[in-house]
Amino acid sequence: MTKEEIEKLRKASALGDKCFDYICKQIKIGMTEIEIAKLMDTFFVENGASGLSFDTIVGSGPNSAQIHSTPTERKIEFGDIILLDFGCVLDGYCSDTSRTIFVGEVKEEYRKIYEIVLSSQIKAIEEIRPGMTCKEVDAISRDYIKSFGYDFNHALGHGVGKVVHEEPVISPKREDIIDNEMVFTIEPGIYLENAFGVRIEDTVLLRDGKVEPLSRASKEITIL
Repeated sequence: MTKEEIEKLRKASALGDKCFDYICKQIKIGMTEIEIAKLMDTFFVENGASGLSFDTIVGSGPNSAQIHSTPTERKIEFGDIILLDFGCVLDGYCSDTSRTIFVGEVKEEYRKIYEIVLSSQIKAIEEIRPGMTCKEVDAISRDYIKSFGYDFNHALGHGVGKVVHEEPVISPKREDIIDNEMVFTIEPGIYLENAFGVRIEDTVLLRDGKVEPLSRASKEITIL
């Protein structure tokens, strides 16, 4: 990535951060997943985005257990968990962020899984270095999650640029080498079928031998 491209990706991610802050103030009990997604989509366009980098994901309650759910007419309830996966296209470059939030309270099982996922993501951010294979990068988060008896059925991440899914693919099946000036996502998750799911995703830049998150929306437990 060139300096100019990285700056555009940084700005696209910053708009994603603003969208997250906005929607956290808008979500109310009784709203549908579709209504929430439409608010996010409108926010992006009204704040300079030319469009979305992918269809916005809003999965609440048991729908959060679907890795790539489509927003439905399900209404938000007290005690819900909500998985948000969202991104925009700004000046020709994409953003991609996921956050998992809570309504009214955090059930103890939700908190436990959230903390495992977040710790696994932070571990990857701290340990990724140039010269590692994609398989080695994926294993940082995946092995940590497996140590608690869980796993996830998708790659840990993917490159981001003019399109939202580019090389490299941070997968246990890939031996590609990652290097400085690469931009990619780190998005571990745990999904318990028919119950709930948690995913936390940042777009990051590998620079000067370490990872710099470009998306900076809060990852503290957020209760609406």
